[in-house]
Amino acid sequence: MIDYISLEKYAKEMSILLVEDEREISEKMKNLLSEVFSRIDVAFDGKEALEEYCNYFKLNNEYPDLVFTDIQMPNMNGIELIKNIYKINPKQNIIVLSAYNESEYLMELVNLGIYRFILKPVDYDNFFEVVFKISKEIYLEKNKTIEEKEIFIKLNNDLLWNKELKQLYFNDELFKLTKKEFRLLDLLLKIPEKIFVNEEIITYVWHEEFDKSPDISNLKNLISRLRSKISSLKIENIYGFGYKITIL
Repeated sequence: MIDYISLEKYAKEMSILLVEDEREISEKMKNLLSEVFSRIDVAFDGKEALEEYCNYFKLNNEYPDLVFTDIQMPNMNGIELIKNIYKINPKQNIIVLSAYNESEYLMELVNLGIYRFILKPVDYDNFFEVVFKISKEIYLEKNKTIEEKEIFIKLNNDLLWNKELKQLYFNDELFKLTKKEFRLLDLLLKIPEKIFVNEEIITYVWHEEFDKSPDISNLKNLISRLRSKISSLKIENIYGFGYKITIL
């Protein structure tokens, strides 16, 4: 159940850039977004969107909080748009609007760092679940103290990750990790909620032991042991691709 009162608080001062070449879909999406966001700029292809993105910075000295973009568009597609945006602002929050028949783009988008998708035709409940989660993250990030931004990631009510010391705290007590558990969490928490592909995780965790030919079974066993040790740790398997950590 979405907490719409909290969503309104999180989203009311956020700015949105919506990129969708189909006018009818664009209008429907804008109407949905207008229920929670006060400022929504619209572009109808990637080239226009990139110009709009840069112009927004010139006028406001900041970038839009959130970009929604389609994949297949004229002049510049969504993949190229995302690459260009990340060159300008690597920390930009982006949600991809993806049709079911565009799954071939998923791996490339994941490799770019995209890990939030809304499928078309848009399901109203799923749409607001995704919007709620990212709006809350943006709001909390904006309202964190400098110290909190630099040091801690709150995974849930029980778990804190100290980015500076690279330590996990469970109920405010330091939790002991094995070397591989530590490297797994260190990677997954570089960008919480991002999907890291299996090969990338295996290379990172077993980089000193690649002569032992680690494979997906080793990774599954490692994650299973870690889940059993910390039941509140939400490591999610994205079937056929990899894993991500889900946070509050």
